[in-house]
Amino acid sequence: MAKYTSIWHWILGVYFVALALVGFWPTPVDQPAQGTLDRFLTFLHNHGAPFWFNYQFVEAAANVLLFVPVGLAGTLAFVSKKRWHIAVLGVCASMSMEAGQLIFLDRRFPSLLDVVTNVSGTLIGIHLASIFQRALVNRRFNDEGKLL
Repeated sequence: MAKYTSIWHWILGVYFVALALVGFWPTPVDQPAQGTLDRFLTFLHNHGAPFWFNYQFVEAAANVLLFVPVGLAGTLAFVSKKRWHIAVLGVCASMSMEAGQLIFLDRRFPSLLDVVTNVSGTLIGIHLASIFQRALVNRRFNDEGKLL
């Protein structure tokens, strides 16, 4: 696993560039699709979807999903670090995006809820990476505990 860490460093770096583009885009990135999303949600509600499945829910879920790769790639890139270090990386990335929106972007609105959902995504990514790492380790050993 350690021999792949440099690949994960690159993946994480590229992903942070993508996050910066999303976070510091002058207007909300979902703005062009907002009308389509509203129509789609109305269609779902008219066909039995619960009303809690609304724009705010979709936005929060998107923020969670947006940061899952941070936890996943961060954990695989920095295998010697504690998991809470990777969580702090997610907190810092999210807070930097929100602070940048507050300071530099008039048409973007920072939110503590965004930080919470982003960090939740980071934690999910950390957990997924941990499962992946355990599966790789378990696969390398046979039933007697000997290396295959």
